[in-house]
Amino acid sequence: MDRARPYVQLLLVCLYITLFFIVVMYFYGEQTKELQTENKNLQAQVKDLESQNQYLTAMPTEFKEKNGYDMWPGLEKTADRMVTESEGEFNKSWALYLARESKRYDINPYLVYELLKVETGGTFDPTLVGPETKYGHAYGMAQFMTNTAPWIADMGDLPYKKELLFDPYYAMQLSLIYLDYLHHEYGNWDEALTAYHRGMGGLEKYKEENGHAESWYAVEIQQKAKTHDAVAVAP
Repeated sequence: MDRARPYVQLLLVCLYITLFFIVVMYFYGEQTKELQTENKNLQAQVKDLESQNQYLTAMPTEFKEKNGYDMWPGLEKTADRMVTESEGEFNKSWALYLARESKRYDINPYLVYELLKVETGGTFDPTLVGPETKYGHAYGMAQFMTNTAPWIADMGDLPYKKELLFDPYYAMQLSLIYLDYLHHEYGNWDEALTAYHRGMGGLEKYKEENGHAESWYAVEIQQKAKTHDAVAVAP
């Protein structure tokens, strides 16, 4: 028995060493996974910041066409159509503001108008609070969430408070900045509008599942905007 004792002790030592290495490797593996996940998230953040910086570099800041006197009749005609089509729900001052600001971003004002109509269910209610989701609520006429609105406001050099999301002019300005950013990012309105509706991550998931970005949201808004354009140019 005494002769076997050294071997038993050696075996125990080997078992302890093996167990120690197993525990160390387990925690090392877990830390590696955490670091890989953190690295992946950081890379995504860097990519987002790079795309935002590229957008800000190219962001329009001035009118590049006619002066206000020449532009105003066309803006008023556009605004009047929005007011009439909405049966007065979209008031004239909002419509004039949207028509004017859309020119700055070279975005079809009817595209934004139809987006606002879809987002509010045709009410254009600036005090609207959307249904609860796992990300929270969406607020205002443009239905922005509090995890998205701050960095969009920052890109546009705008102040940010949650209460501002209920200001129709602020909401429209924010929607123009975001749409311009998304169109700059993707280069087409199918992806830009689907990303507005589902989020940029949601857009990628939609494309993986469907093989394209032509969501009902993007198609409906573009088709209705074209209808307004056709009426506007009709004699």
